[in-house]
Amino acid sequence: MARVPSRAGRRRLGAAAAMACALLATACTSGGDARTAQPGPSGDGVLRIGLLLDSTGGSAYLNEAQHAAVLAAVQEANSAGGHAGAPIELIDPEPSEDTAEAARRLVDAGADVVIGPTDSSRAPAAIDVLSRAHVPLISPANESAQLSSYPSSGYYFRTAAPETAAGAALVELARSSGAASVAVLHQEGERSGAIAQGAAAALGAAGLEDAGSAEFSGHDAGPAALAASGADAVVVIAEADQQAVVAQLADAGVRGERLVLSEGLVRRYGTGIASRALEGARAAVPGVFPSPDFQAAVLEQDEDLTDMAFAAEAYDAAALAVLAAGEAADDGGASIAAKLTAVSGGAGGDRQACTFVTQCLAQQEEGKAVDYQGQSGPIAFDAHGDITQAEFMVLRFGPDNDPAQAGRVAVAR
Repeated sequence: MARVPSRAGRRRLGAAAAMACALLATACTSGGDARTAQPGPSGDGVLRIGLLLDSTGGSAYLNEAQHAAVLAAVQEANSAGGHAGAPIELIDPEPSEDTAEAARRLVDAGADVVIGPTDSSRAPAAIDVLSRAHVPLISPANESAQLSSYPSSGYYFRTAAPETAAGAALVELARSSGAASVAVLHQEGERSGAIAQGAAAALGAAGLEDAGSAEFSGHDAGPAALAASGADAVVVIAEADQQAVVAQLADAGVRGERLVLSEGLVRRYGTGIASRALEGARAAVPGVFPSPDFQAAVLEQDEDLTDMAFAAEAYDAAALAVLAAGEAADDGGASIAAKLTAVSGGAGGDRQACTFVTQCLAQQEEGKAVDYQGQSGPIAFDAHGDITQAEFMVLRFGPDNDPAQAGRVAVAR
């Protein structure tokens, strides 16, 4: 059985990359908005899907889950007749950190749509290449909030929620437990800061009192925790020095059920910290626990797979591409981009929900408009190609200071 998804190994979109195209947007994109366009047919009758696998070293396992999930979606689609009666082709992926070159290779190979990359910092290079070629890019893993406004001419989508949604989920966990005052403590750093921004916005929207939110450096969370000791709940966001951070929280008297922890703090602490220091603490991790049926479908493609990180999101990306081509009755990239919002449920209208590729294709064959409800949760792309409801797994720490599954929480964006 594959373990709960682990999402380490991602980087954020750097400020330099974000500014480059903000200042020179016309050089980075092809203009217009492919998401709302009404293009004519441009395909050749064969739907070809490309895959950008950019994880290396200790994060290479992230490639395996995504590859297996996309294979599962393509295999299911082909078992149901493929696209327009022809088998859907998955271009053989070649893992590479050079996403611009990898994207050019996929364009040259005839890709109509591309899935990936994992690393947010590598997304702009792929977007620039693919948007000029009128090929939509659907990332199952990009979480940088800055990508929502990155110029793509409407060819960029993602089935993973921007990191600001994680902050909202943490606040929702605090609110749902009855907290009226919340302190948000975040470790210095871009990603932690972005999650904290999402939490701050959620605090205001929920009408909760900010009871001493602060930033701390490294593992030095003690002073901030002491200042926040009067809060009903303390949200802690960190990406490094986890054990030291949690130990300082306990030393400051902030422990147990008052704590709400970010994904970066989820690990098995056991006897490495004070006894029962985390008992009752909760954490939110992006995504959903894979269903047994979904795990079986993915493991059928790779029986040695041990981690399902981004598998559901990658399956969803492939499913949406297939369904968009089906609704457009065209495998051209521009046609797919123009229908992705609709088949994701983001355009409203009278649509019938479905969750697996075969089920959705059967509905399309009957002439029904589909609303794909993803394996990772509802999609409903917005005007930026972002999902509009983010799903999170809830973990609760036991008396042994280790986390276990405890439910789910969803936040609207």
